[in-house]
Amino acid sequence: MSAKGIFLRRLAVSAVTALSLIGAAHAADMSEEAIAERIAPVGSVYLDGEAPVTETAAAPSGPRTGEAIYNTFCMACHSTGVAGAPKIGDAAAWEPRLAQGRDILNDHAINGFNGMPAKGTCMDCSDDEIIATIDYMIAQ
Repeated sequence: MSAKGIFLRRLAVSAVTALSLIGAAHAADMSEEAIAERIAPVGSVYLDGEAPVTETAAAPSGPRTGEAIYNTFCMACHSTGVAGAPKIGDAAAWEPRLAQGRDILNDHAINGFNGMPAKGTCMDCSDDEIIATIDYMIAQ
């Protein structure tokens, strides 16, 4: 066997030995807390209707701002121009859409148009929140 082969073999044996010692050191902690942590279940199984009651996140207390909705749902397309989406801050891209009138622009944003899905994927947004988001994007 060549010197290079011997070196690589010794390196591999050393790595396996080191990893084994690390695992053994971790398992050597025999305190009750360490044992309980190692054997604790990773999940639970419940039959339908038997699941424990958990707290759910509170619903928004009021309408979200246009900026908040833009940053959560609209930014991905309207900051890059994906699929022809007018970029925020690009007045020339918004001009032909605004020329059709706000009623049509609002309808397209709420119901979807061409590549834009209805409400821009914000299914829990109200129509008023979508309109506030359009106002925000136009103002930029």
